[in-house]
Amino acid sequence: MTAFATNTISSERSLRRIRLISGLIMLAFVMLHLANHSLNLISLKAAEEGRHWFLAIWRNPVGTILFYGAAVTHVALVMRSIYLRRTLVMPLREASQIILGLLIPALLIEHVVSTRIRYEIVGLHDTYEFVIRSLWVESSGNALRQSLALLVVWAHGCIGVHFWLRYRDWYSRAAPFFLTLAILLPVLGLLGFAYTGRILASEPVQSSYGSGYSPIGSHGGGIVSPAAAQQLMVIKFMLYGLFVASLLSVLTLRLIRSWRERFDQIEIRYPEGQTVRVPRGFSVLEASRIGGIPHYAVCGGKGRCSTCRVQIIEGGDTLLNPEATEQATLNRINADPDVRLACQLRPLNNISIVPLLVPTLESNLPANSQQVNPGREQEIVILFCDIRNFTTLTEAQLPYDVVFLLNRYFAIIGQAVEQAGGRLDKFIGDGAMALFGLQGRPEDACRQALKACAIIIREIDRLSDELSTGLAIPLRVAIGVHSGPAIVGAMGYSNVKSLTAIGDTVNVASRLETIAKELNVTLVVSEPTIEKAGSDTSQLESREITVRGRAEPLRIYVVTQQMSASFL
Repeated sequence: MTAFATNTISSERSLRRIRLISGLIMLAFVMLHLANHSLNLISLKAAEEGRHWFLAIWRNPVGTILFYGAAVTHVALVMRSIYLRRTLVMPLREASQIILGLLIPALLIEHVVSTRIRYEIVGLHDTYEFVIRSLWVESSGNALRQSLALLVVWAHGCIGVHFWLRYRDWYSRAAPFFLTLAILLPVLGLLGFAYTGRILASEPVQSSYGSGYSPIGSHGGGIVSPAAAQQLMVIKFMLYGLFVASLLSVLTLRLIRSWRERFDQIEIRYPEGQTVRVPRGFSVLEASRIGGIPHYAVCGGKGRCSTCRVQIIEGGDTLLNPEATEQATLNRINADPDVRLACQLRPLNNISIVPLLVPTLESNLPANSQQVNPGREQEIVILFCDIRNFTTLTEAQLPYDVVFLLNRYFAIIGQAVEQAGGRLDKFIGDGAMALFGLQGRPEDACRQALKACAIIIREIDRLSDELSTGLAIPLRVAIGVHSGPAIVGAMGYSNVKSLTAIGDTVNVASRLETIAKELNVTLVVSEPTIEKAGSDTSQLESREITVRGRAEPLRIYVVTQQMSASFL
């Protein structure tokens, strides 16, 4: 049974990959098509020249098989996925992707028949003048439909690419460039289409092929004979019929399956007393959605995250073993044997479960929450800074003076971190925590953190001199800096939710700041941070320390107040 399950999940993974590849092939076609349209902003001749290159890629036997094979494969796999879905209750983002995908064939069949298929049957060369004159001059309705089709295809492809890449470490840095391309390319393409359309509307027909894009069923259409026009009309209705029949067949099969499963249901019980009855074979996540029970699933139910995980209270002995995708995720989080992923768990008998992540209604989630900043592990640099001897400094101060001092101190920390390229995470009493490397290379993040340290130390000295008459002792800080992997994501509750980091790296950085206080020095930096920053350590004192929770000692470098100017 386990071997069979493994083979099944491998097959599903392969089909998912094929669906992605076929979608990328079609997106490449659309990108080149829009780029070719944009050449109309230069001239119709430039667009026609670009079209020769476009046709050389896609109208040869290899390009034809690649593109139309990808289109048929992608549509077939989409139909399959719709059938396999146990419920059509889903988040809006998933529904919008499916709806846009189903609109594409309905919007493009007319265009495909009037261009490529007509070319194959009649030998009619669909030049830019022919197509744009037919769409823009002879039938404005077709122009609007074709523009809408381009936007739908492009939006569907861009959404798919976003969901494919959104958890890649480099995607946050590349996203602005992708967004620029996603906006500019269709805008330039449609402007080129409209620009040439307006020119052709004021000029007589120049093409030796005449016009006739839209009236496939008429006796017009330039050199298209009535017999050929009739053949094209039959092909068009066959394609529409095939698509509609496929969609109706999938929905009919779903209804038949639903009717049969109505007599073979199980119960899934939740901790608040809710009970959801679903057909045998539904996943726990699907049961939650059907029952209207909030349930996290950041990855969309693909088993790539553990946010939907549940603990099995009753019925665990009747469950099948986890499949490969689920087991890999469970191993990564060191899950107990009774913990499973709700999106992958399909019980065959009644069970009782407890979601391990407290569900929250989507409407209550603040902006920039888990959907925008899901937790992920990445290499970052953590800086902790604290005022030394803060109690001594403020014990004789008036409350207003203490607030004034802290606000000046917080401003120095915040400006230094932002100036160096980091992100101020939080203030804790008279301490502060900052993150570096949320975007960019770890080496650059280490250098940014040390630059921030230099600015903080310099500005704190200036503030100390400025307030020297009112301070019992000079104002000094203790700073700890460490780099390594940490979990970064939006954390908190309700409106008190922000991007932050947790993990061993954060704990070590906090410990280094405490050691700086204990050693009465300004800065303590871990060896990994110094090495990645490429700093000269020949004049620095180094030590090995033991950090609670770490098996191996950590080498650190100590920077005193006097040495900070030369080192930093």
